[in-house]
Amino acid sequence: MLGLIVRFIVSALVLLVIAALIPGVTVAGFWGALIAAVVIAVLGYAVEAILGDRISPRSRGLVGFITAAVVIYIAQFIIPSYFSVSLIGALIAAFIIGLVDAFVPTELR
Repeated sequence: MLGLIVRFIVSALVLLVIAALIPGVTVAGFWGALIAAVVIAVLGYAVEAILGDRISPRSRGLVGFITAAVVIYIAQFIIPSYFSVSLIGALIAAFIIGLVDAFVPTELR
């Protein structure tokens, strides 16, 4: 449970930093970033459950990168008052989130 909370807080902080750096991404404060992180995680889990591990947003590779960008882009339609992103912003955000996920452990092991 603690690992899940840490993961969402780190994801929300990463979204806040991305929103500050990339002009195509906007987030409505920390709570908006936290809600967006939860929605992105749920969408990523749904994609993985439906299509399998090979197309998971967590996988390393081009398919995982594109899937993560699509998940980030779709999240804005679920929570439009908290999160918005352009198509290019979603691609850049997916790249940065992939880098952070590769170097910063977001799960307690």
